Amino acid sequence: MNARLDLMADPVAAKAMKHIIAAGKVLEDSTLPFATQELVKLRASQINGCAGCIDMHTKDAAAAGETSVRLNLVAAWREATVFSEAERAALELAEQGTRLADAAGGVTDEAWANAAKHYDEEQLAALVCAIALINAFNRGNVMIQQTAGDYQPGQFG
Repeated sequence: MNARLDLMADPVAAKAMKHIIAAGKVLEDSTLPFATQELVKLRASQINGCAGCIDMHTKDAAAAGETSVRLNLVAAWREATVFSEAERAALELAEQGTRLADAAGGVTDEAWANAAKHYDEEQLAALVCAIALINAFNRGNVMIQQTAGDYQPGQFG
């Protein structure tokens, strides 16, 4: 199985992708915990069915010390006891921010207020940007049917 298009080989797509990747690099310097960033990226990617991003963020999180138990339970985070209240608030924000079309009004005031209890303004900004960026990556990868399984941790960074 091959992807329909190599986004990094096409001059226009490569230029656009480099900007999106650069935006993501900014988040690495934020105070939003790396584990939280990876968890929300993984959850959004699961919702969007993006195999390439699920592969990447599972492996990057594991390489950074995330446990297999937590990674395996991201899809069922509501019933799992392994996530902190802050992580649960971030996962809820990620789900609502990813499923915008499923709910009139988008992210609820309750979900936003819950996230704001656990994260300061810089962290909230990073969280919003991380959710928006992973959704952009997911949509592109799903359209081109990006393959998964061969990613090596840190491969693109």
